[in-house]
Amino acid sequence: MKILFLLHDFLPAHAAGTELYSGALAVRLAERGHDVRVFATEKDIARPHLALERREWSGLVVHELVNNLFYRDFDETWEFPPAVAALERVLDDFRPDVVHVQHLLYLSVGCAEAVHARGTPLFFTLHDFWLQCPRFGQRVHADGAICHTIDFERCGTCLARFDFAQSPTARRAAQGIAALQRWTGVDLSGAARRAGAALRARRATQGVTVAAEVERDFAQRARRRDAALRARLVPCVERFFAPSHFLAGRFLEWGIPAAKLETLGYGLELAPFRHVVRGSSAQPRLAFIGTLAPHKAPHLVLEAWRRLPAELRSPVRLALHGPKDHFPAYVAELERAARELGVELPGRLDRERVPATLAATDLLIVPSVWYENSPLVIHEALAARTPVLVSDLGGMAELVEEGRQGWRFRCGDAEDLAKKLEAILRRPERLAALDFGPPPKDMQTSARELEQRYEAALRSRSRG
Repeated sequence: MKILFLLHDFLPAHAAGTELYSGALAVRLAERGHDVRVFATEKDIARPHLALERREWSGLVVHELVNNLFYRDFDETWEFPPAVAALERVLDDFRPDVVHVQHLLYLSVGCAEAVHARGTPLFFTLHDFWLQCPRFGQRVHADGAICHTIDFERCGTCLARFDFAQSPTARRAAQGIAALQRWTGVDLSGAARRAGAALRARRATQGVTVAAEVERDFAQRARRRDAALRARLVPCVERFFAPSHFLAGRFLEWGIPAAKLETLGYGLELAPFRHVVRGSSAQPRLAFIGTLAPHKAPHLVLEAWRRLPAELRSPVRLALHGPKDHFPAYVAELERAARELGVELPGRLDRERVPATLAATDLLIVPSVWYENSPLVIHEALAARTPVLVSDLGGMAELVEEGRQGWRFRCGDAEDLAKKLEAILRRPERLAALDFGPPPKDMQTSARELEQRYEAALRSRSRG
């Protein structure tokens, strides 16, 4: 089969869960004899906006569309004809048998319509809530609160403060940088990105004043987007896959028919974990691994840690691993509290070090305060047989059965997290007594599962 994956960002520049899963799955499908390609976007102000370039990653052809977010209107964040035109060129050249959307951020609902118009089976994995929430699909408001329900009036107050596009000034600067790169080879894009990040951080701390009529306009836009995505996308998709029952439930509520929605858990590359030996230490070792961001809530770990008796904390090593460059003001507060409490903030954890780090960890804490779908780090912890303490929210709670793979605490509740930590640290033998059950599903199994579904769709087409 010829298989084309569609997604927003791709490896190696972007290595979040969606990209890692998509890349590993594509490689495993290619190993099974299929011709697999990737169509993805990349923001790179050193290259011309909307350039379509071809590169390779791990033996796969990657068609990369430069999207520098030169949107003139909010609607272009989900209906962007230039992305459709670029995809049409790839479809004409590659002529895939199956197309699988991993994400439509930075692309367009029209991409699904273009595939459907050709009679090509289209599949869609729901990695987050982007179809419901245009603010990165997190269902987290600009004020940091979880959106337990979709309230379009509240969406308006959020989106009116959302930097969804490059400003005219940034756009002119990017065009100048791209021209300079072409003519001289000098690349100033890194400096420009750092300056932009600093400016956004200052704006976040200062707050943004928005007129009420602007908020009302964005509320209408959010309502229109929601209706359009449901009406235009759902008929084009053969089947949606939800990696957690929680996510599946939210999309059934949104309007995807049950007959089109299947709960299908993620696979994981287990090879890096097979030869990792769990270490032991007289000093209990606790860790957080993830983005140092408010919605990932490492601050909650520090708040809980502060509540524990000093004599209980002192023999324990606690490390919060994660990149420090995404939310500098937030990270500065974490660093201040960590110094006070004797907690380590070692920075970004390279992918190749994750298995060994988990094997050397006695308890992984996953304190997220948003609707996580099926976090990769929990799958990796289970592969390393590392006990996990998780928020009792969303797909996180599904992965950890109380007393078997670890424990849960009330989401966002530092006091409850502290109680759970104290109970564990006073009886650390409970960690070694956990029964993890079978290992997580491996990526080869995921590849076979999807291959079966692709083939069934093609057989159905040929009979029809």
